[in-house]
Amino acid sequence: MSSPNPYAIDADTLSGMKPLRKVVYSLGSNLGDRLNNLQGAIDALRDTPDVIIVDVSSVYETVPVGAPEDSPDFLNLVVVAETTQEPRTLLERALAVEDAFGRERGERWSPRTLDVDLIMVGDATSDDEDLRLPHPLAHERAFVLIPWAEIDARGELPGRGTVADLVDDVSADGVVRRDDLLIETA
Repeated sequence: MSSPNPYAIDADTLSGMKPLRKVVYSLGSNLGDRLNNLQGAIDALRDTPDVIIVDVSSVYETVPVGAPEDSPDFLNLVVVAETTQEPRTLLERALAVEDAFGRERGERWSPRTLDVDLIMVGDATSDDEDLRLPHPLAHERAFVLIPWAEIDARGELPGRGTVADLVDDVSADGVVRRDDLLIETA
């Protein structure tokens, strides 16, 4: 709390309420009905208790990064939400959503029906093997930064800077906005 009043009371602490934190997800699909997979993931995130979707970027078609040769292009987008959920709970939900869409875990960066990456949760940090926050590669990934900048350019990736500044440092090669592909956001 940053009140100049020395007698100020943090009502959230007293009431047991948790403050809302910004959460950013990066969604991608390069197998099956890619657009339907993204729509389904957004719908599942919307149905997640205590997750309020604030904005969804346009859909972008992107060349796979680090993937095996001849991998199909991805459809990607970014979701900005607010939540009171803990990062571990959000990660477990993201993994459950991927599983519901037939995600098979195999070779790193291999093609997949759905990828739901947790990019950041407020200013939370984690260096657990399965939960790294903020996402350690987000600041290098045009397929994350370009859609994120579209809807939240003033957003900040903790420890890295503003999205607007970070997007200036990545190449937009292989990232194409697809205005012909629409996602229902409400």
